[in-house]
Amino acid sequence: MRRLQRRLAGRDERGSAVVELVWLGLLLLIPTIYIVLTAFEVQRGAFAVSAAARAAGRAYALSETDAQGRAQAEAVARRAFEDQGIGDVPRSVRVSCSPDGACLSGGSTITVTIDSRVDLPLLPDALGGDRPSIALDATHSVAYGQFQEVR
Repeated sequence: MRRLQRRLAGRDERGSAVVELVWLGLLLLIPTIYIVLTAFEVQRGAFAVSAAARAAGRAYALSETDAQGRAQAEAVARRAFEDQGIGDVPRSVRVSCSPDGACLSGGSTITVTIDSRVDLPLLPDALGGDRPSIALDATHSVAYGQFQEVR
């Protein structure tokens, strides 16, 4: 035991604190940066999905026919995603109306649901299969007649 204490006492440790600080810094900093980047990507996707649902509902409510409403809802949803810089993600736009599917009639409520996903950053496709992603969705309801187009 005394030999070990003498051996450790005689050891020169000058400069090892810098090495330990650098390694600990890297070991803690890299995962922290990755978590922050992931949070930013998810937040950007959440903003896009929310804005897309809101805009699609308004566009549908302002349309003259159901077919025109669905086309406008798709177009404004795509634009909302492009505004956030994520125009190439898969998304689905679903429109439902109550009562009884009558969308453009007095007293109806138009509900738009947007489903999408955000891929996790910095993960290559070489890991196999689809890239890991986080699912996002948003729903927005608009009462028909709430928004009016002024000409």
